[in-house]
Amino acid sequence: MPLPQQTDVKNVELVLDTVLNTQQPPVGRCRLLSSGFGHSHTFKDVPELSGFKGCIGCGNCIDVCPVLAREPQRRTRTEQRTSFALEALVAEDCDRCGNCVIACPQVDTTIKHYVVNAHLVEGMAHLLEKATSDEQLYYDLLLAAA
Repeated sequence: MPLPQQTDVKNVELVLDTVLNTQQPPVGRCRLLSSGFGHSHTFKDVPELSGFKGCIGCGNCIDVCPVLAREPQRRTRTEQRTSFALEALVAEDCDRCGNCVIACPQVDTTIKHYVVNAHLVEGMAHLLEKATSDEQLYYDLLLAAA
């Protein structure tokens, strides 16, 4: 859960656009642009956690990734449920849908809103283009038959 004072997207917009347009899962980099863990979101008051930007291993990004939903055999390569595992499992095959960013409890709400408002339409257009490609359809049918 992010700190109450969250990242102003205007200050990181250029970096955020670069991250979101890279053909890899963006959740880890969006988490690092966020404010960090708020100590008020723990059962025990642990001030040294305040501002912590690391992955907490909740697995939300793994659960919502459409690449892993389409190809569940990729998940057998590791039992880890971290953003690092997501990057290793998906790599350049990322659909750039933004689901992982939206699902991550460590990403600031301001960044999530930016992803939805500025990049969700682009991501959907990219997926539609990919889905309507005859070559992709042939590839998907070939994989399904295997």
